Amino acid sequence: MMNSTLTEKISDIHKTNNFSGSIYVQQEKEVLANVSYGFANRSEKIKNQSNTRYSIASGSKFFTSIAICQLVQAGKLSLHSRVKDCLNIDISHLDPTITVHHLLTHTSGISDYFDEEIMNNYEELWIKSPMYKVRELEDFLPLFKEKPMKHSVGIKFHYNNAGYILLGLIIEQASKQTFSNYVEKHIFKPASMDAGYFEMDLLPGRVALGYIEDLNNTWKTNIYSIPAKGGADGGAYVTAKDMVQLWESLTRYELLNEEMTKYLLTPQIQIDDTTYYGYGVWIKKEKEKALKYILMGYDPGVNFRALFYPHNDLKIVVCSNKSEGAFEMLSSIEKELTKKMK
Repeated sequence: MMNSTLTEKISDIHKTNNFSGSIYVQQEKEVLANVSYGFANRSEKIKNQSNTRYSIASGSKFFTSIAICQLVQAGKLSLHSRVKDCLNIDISHLDPTITVHHLLTHTSGISDYFDEEIMNNYEELWIKSPMYKVRELEDFLPLFKEKPMKHSVGIKFHYNNAGYILLGLIIEQASKQTFSNYVEKHIFKPASMDAGYFEMDLLPGRVALGYIEDLNNTWKTNIYSIPAKGGADGGAYVTAKDMVQLWESLTRYELLNEEMTKYLLTPQIQIDDTTYYGYGVWIKKEKEKALKYILMGYDPGVNFRALFYPHNDLKIVVCSNKSEGAFEMLSSIEKELTKKMK
């Protein structure tokens, strides 16, 4: 039973920002909205649909965190294992005291390959390092492994993609599987997700191309703007409903046991008065409790936001195949629904 006030609201927002993508909203077992707009392929006029798969950029860090916690639960490593003991790769400036926990919480102090404090445009990365060569986790290493430490270990939160690449390499070494195979087998499959890590020049069906607005209101795809295949720091493709299924599977303790699930979702690092970071997930707290969990991702031609309110089992997922629009869409939906919750 769709919520007609909500779908009207969504339609109004779409008209103002020409939103392109899919929206899925569910409370408990009730689907409140399941709508799509725009084109998965503009030149062929193929429309986005509810089963279209979108890249979610850094929203995928959550999968990496779940995978690490699974391996901890299985006794293959510990959250306090030192990174140098988990990796047989020589990274010259890596502080020997960095642990898996530091990487998960962006407090390792290592230099990032894409530092948002220094670079504005992710596309700049690929001028010297061709993106079509970046297909395995090792392919990211030359982008950061010679850089000195940016901060001392554990002193501050500094959002870090390189740290998640190292986590992916730890997953590969501990599980003896490629990172993408591990996640597909141990997370996507048990959660019944229609998701995967796809190569840009080998895309399967039902995948939205990412679009970047160029000058004169023309659109180009993001094929030359992001790595050929996503890694442990981002780049999985999912349907909007997949992310609802992920939360359902996680909260039924199908991916991790209850203790480890709770630890994954525990606020670890305080960012501001009400915002914290757990393992691969942002957390808003209110009166000492987790009010909502937030996943987000941004790449050129990719915009993703998802919320989970645990106390009334509300899940909102917005996947867009344009560089912006998801935040405005999600905020309006959230405002509409949380009015009623108060």
